[in-house]
Amino acid sequence: MARNIKPGVTTLQLDRIADTFIRDHGAVPTFKGFPNPYGAPFPASICTSVNDVVVHGVPNQATVLKEGDIISVDCGTLLNGFNGDSCYTFCVGEVDPEVRQLLKTTKEALYLGIDAAQAGRHLGDISYAVQSHCEAQGYGIVRELTGHGIGREMHEDPQVPNYGRRGNGVMLKASMCIAIEPMITMGKRDIWLDADKWTIRTRDGKPAAHFEHTIAICKGKAEILSSFEEVEQIEGILY
Repeated sequence: MARNIKPGVTTLQLDRIADTFIRDHGAVPTFKGFPNPYGAPFPASICTSVNDVVVHGVPNQATVLKEGDIISVDCGTLLNGFNGDSCYTFCVGEVDPEVRQLLKTTKEALYLGIDAAQAGRHLGDISYAVQSHCEAQGYGIVRELTGHGIGREMHEDPQVPNYGRRGNGVMLKASMCIAIEPMITMGKRDIWLDADKWTIRTRDGKPAAHFEHTIAICKGKAEILSSFEEVEQIEGILY
């Protein structure tokens, strides 16, 4: 995705590239056909959430990326019986410094959450780490959507909120695998659902950022099972 995100590209083109890449490497795109609470199957292999879309943006031919946009690409795959899930928010060309700061803070919050994810601690420690870092800079924390356990199924218990109190929630144990995914808004945290029953936007129309890693809990520092390394090399680690 990092090599193909540029002005003039449609989100449907990105989806086709991702679908081909996933299948060529022997995996299955788990988002495709995944049902929502309304019974509607997701029609694509990745979620492409542009600007004020927080999550679950549906790739389509009409959404053409332009200079200054941001786009979150969320991808889940099944390989050898196990699921992986990751998201990265990309800049399209030159992006407003205030928006870039939102992305920087959200990514920092993800890694602070990962630092707190150690055996013997609690889910609330992860949640607090994310919330305190983002709210200190005036950003909104989406509360209706969470991270999750992951393994044989894409979504497993426990839910991993991005807000909470230290010491609360399920105790973390070595060998647990979870997906931590801060979903942070530049303005208020309120969201709404589009008529397609998938696309979730900020109510105030301000941008949102979303970063996600799949991790394995250990007795010390968690092991990050997904990677941003190649993306950051291509992007030049701009934030």
